[in-house]
Amino acid sequence: MPRGTRARSALRGIPRAEPRRAVPPSSPDADAVRPTPPPDSVDDAPDVGDATLGRARAGSWRAWLGVLISAAFVAYAFRGQDVGAVWATLRGANLWWLPPALGFYFAGVWVRAFRWGVLLRPLVTVSARGVLPVVVAGYTANNVLPLRSGELVRAFLLGRRYGVRKTSALATIAVERLFDGLTMLAFLLAATTVISFTAELRRLTLVAFVLFAVVLLGLFALTVGGTLRDRLLQLVLGPLPTRLADRVERLAESFLGGLGVLTRRRDLALVAGASLVAWGCEAAMYWTIARGFEAGLADVMGPAAALLTTGVANLATLVPSAPGYVGPFEYGVRLALHDVLGVPSGLALSYAILLHAALWFPVTLWGAVEWWRQHLSLSEVRDPEDGMGGPATAFVAPHGANGAEGGRSKHSAFETPSREREAVRR
Repeated sequence: MPRGTRARSALRGIPRAEPRRAVPPSSPDADAVRPTPPPDSVDDAPDVGDATLGRARAGSWRAWLGVLISAAFVAYAFRGQDVGAVWATLRGANLWWLPPALGFYFAGVWVRAFRWGVLLRPLVTVSARGVLPVVVAGYTANNVLPLRSGELVRAFLLGRRYGVRKTSALATIAVERLFDGLTMLAFLLAATTVISFTAELRRLTLVAFVLFAVVLLGLFALTVGGTLRDRLLQLVLGPLPTRLADRVERLAESFLGGLGVLTRRRDLALVAGASLVAWGCEAAMYWTIARGFEAGLADVMGPAAALLTTGVANLATLVPSAPGYVGPFEYGVRLALHDVLGVPSGLALSYAILLHAALWFPVTLWGAVEWWRQHLSLSEVRDPEDGMGGPATAFVAPHGANGAEGGRSKHSAFETPSREREAVRR
């Protein structure tokens, strides 16, 4: 059967699949529930040694580029500032506002865990409590590791705990990030009803809108554009060696499985609502911390200003940077407070530093504990193979997707045996 025909049968079935219920790793039935990798998943795997080395080198220069970009933003933020005055303002801040601010923040983290559980429903049924440690561990990785490694950490841990393939998990995270960006744009739109934007901020908003609109249209096209999608897949796979084509098809199946939530209206509404609540909690944190500063900031930071600062600061972190978004975050806070709201630049910088510390240290410490509890290894996370190793590596086949509950058929539509592929080529 031609590759495109097989691709269509697999891709069209993915969004309608029903998820399996996750079994906690500690359950005695966990091994029975988790699917085992197909027999040819190791033998047919291509040699990845050279590819791994190439990725390591590419990652190295990207990491250093992020450091340089962060350094440039930090230099801009501190340009013309009296460091002593900034430090004095920080020392004079009322830190009693930090505990309620952190309460808002961690409430938002829990809502994000709930939201990810909704995004994962086409793949696996898991509670917010079940994925909360994974979310926190991922945030810690983003804070201490380069190249936004937290997304890979989340995908790896989810696979190890619940048997979801990396590409499926990363697809759900892509949808999550898309809703984050759209929520930030909604915050900016709400702020415009009260606050006049500068030309620089209007450009930032326009660029972000175009970026997220393109991504949104692209993801929806992948879920509904069957014929065009299959033709593109054929064009990509045609010139590839058989084993590599097998691997790319499995990755495509897995990724599209993670986009299944885009075909579920009720779940999409839940994700949108949860995004507003989660980021609303973070905006409340921004507002609360501002209460601890002098009147020049506390009086300016109303609800609209909190939404504006939250949106601009987080959109600024889209710029590649060092771990923890150092530099772009401070730039975004200064752009909102000083350039738009007229807060003195030194006061805005002091607030940005304290706010960033409150966002960084508590969740990073919690995540470090989760890393220790889960015996997380960076070498495992950076494994180039899509499977995570062990019995939890295979894509969690949805109920009825391959003719059996919980397992794979002998050869799914995206796992055409190599000999059959070779016959098709000839």
